[in-house]
Amino acid sequence: MRLLLLLLVAALAVVRSDASANLGGVPSKRLKMQYATGPLLKFQIWRVFEEYMRVIRQRYPDIRIEGENYLPQPIYRHIASFLSVFKLVLIGLIIVGKDPFAFFGMQAPSIWQWGQENKVYACMMVFFLSNMIENQCMSTGAFEITLNDVPVWSKLESGHLPSMQQLVQILDNEMKLNVHMDSIPHHRS
Repeated sequence: MRLLLLLLVAALAVVRSDASANLGGVPSKRLKMQYATGPLLKFQIWRVFEEYMRVIRQRYPDIRIEGENYLPQPIYRHIASFLSVFKLVLIGLIIVGKDPFAFFGMQAPSIWQWGQENKVYACMMVFFLSNMIENQCMSTGAFEITLNDVPVWSKLESGHLPSMQQLVQILDNEMKLNVHMDSIPHHRS
């Protein structure tokens, strides 16, 4: 029983530290970089991030490039957090051998009895199935690019990744527009 309580406390500490590290859905990385100079190009995907970053840094050495995960909707994040805690509690119950169904006055189903006879397999199955569902909840398929917090590409809207040529053309147009807008004198009324 002590092991079960320790697992539950550890899981809640992980969930709380995750929630406090990401207050209001705003990554803490953004707060540290607010005083850097130059345009900020932000990628929200990791797989192709390094390839795009290398090409863009060669062409635009003044652009700061950041990459971060695109967070899913809060309900999916909460489901994944709950599953993470539930997984640890269930594995703890399997290891300790406590029957949670007896607490509710129910007969244990045959899968629970199988899990008690095959603890290693049952724990592995719970772990991998839970991780699969958690990863599905946290996956967004996003490839979002912003330049100075202005969206310049969205895979969620377009349905595909930009080619390197498309991305360079978009950045050329945005950089020319920014230079042109900076050269226009501002009149005060």
